[in-house]
Amino acid sequence: MRSFFPSVLPRGWTRRALVPLITLTAAMAAGTSLGAQPASVTAGIRLAAESWPSQGSPVPSVHASTIAEVRDTLVVAWFGGAYESAPNVEIWLSRRASRDDRAAWTQPVAVANGVQPDGRRFPTWNPVLDAPGGARLVLYYKVGPNPRDWWGMRTDSNDGGHTWSTPQRLPAGVYGPIKNKLVRLRDGTLVSGSSTEGALPANPWRVHFERSEDDGVTWQRVSPARSTRDIDAIQPTLLQHSDGQLQALVRTRGPGVVHTTFSTNGGRTWSALTPTALPNPDAGIDAVTLRDGRHVLVLNPVAKDRTPLSLVTSRDGLAWQPLLTLEDGPGEYSYPAIVQAGDGRVHVVYTWRRERIRHVTVLVP
Repeated sequence: MRSFFPSVLPRGWTRRALVPLITLTAAMAAGTSLGAQPASVTAGIRLAAESWPSQGSPVPSVHASTIAEVRDTLVVAWFGGAYESAPNVEIWLSRRASRDDRAAWTQPVAVANGVQPDGRRFPTWNPVLDAPGGARLVLYYKVGPNPRDWWGMRTDSNDGGHTWSTPQRLPAGVYGPIKNKLVRLRDGTLVSGSSTEGALPANPWRVHFERSEDDGVTWQRVSPARSTRDIDAIQPTLLQHSDGQLQALVRTRGPGVVHTTFSTNGGRTWSALTPTALPNPDAGIDAVTLRDGRHVLVLNPVAKDRTPLSLVTSRDGLAWQPLLTLEDGPGEYSYPAIVQAGDGRVHVVYTWRRERIRHVTVLVP
């Protein structure tokens, strides 16, 4: 198997540490089952519950879900309509008690659309929920005819997602979290992973980050250092290391593997993108840093197609080991989002064949 060694390693890492990551890639490519993994990795890992937040949705196509917990309530949002990019695509939302796996999801309701003051209507895209604390929720999303020409929007809720403020357009050049949740640093700074998709025919994909030191009132846009060659990459997901470093893992087009970049100063500057050995079939990923410092990543661990969908884990963001396969049948299982709830359980939502949004609860001892 081809080896994808980064040209520059993060502080404290060695090339020897890359071996487990390449082993993971080889195991997944060969279809190694979860049962064949070391007991120390998989012991106690189990799927505790599953449900369908989009149940009862009046539209045929749903995609790109996001999840947050607010006051012991799970809130899930996604975009849905006749088909992706149709003018009637809106942002839909459903809620459920987070600690009661038997609780029903509320009937999905539309909370944002792309209707313009002049009567024109554009599709909405890629909602991202943020839970700043208390009963507050912030919903970021995009509006526009396509990802090359969309713009960022924001709406706020002070009652756990029951009601929402009048949506506000983000400043020019600021898109908000483009697919995955933002992170809060110890000093309160918000760091959001974002990206752009350029004009046709070249359609370059470029990653950037957006920082706010005033709780999202103003934003500073920051790009990674230039690589030796331009990498088509979008949709960063952020990890927070115990030494204060930030790490982003990003979706790519062309190389067939996830790329990564690091910041040692709170997201003010970032290293050049370098390849990992994690496969990526040009599909969305998401990750979460657990309270014990471990990282859990959900991805399609293959170079082609959006199945299977799996969880992998790492202590250092580099050496990844398989945890659990969520889907391995035919079809598309994609665009995951992952959070850890207050009770320590991990929640994942994702697109199920473009027809439904599936939610699973995972116990990660």
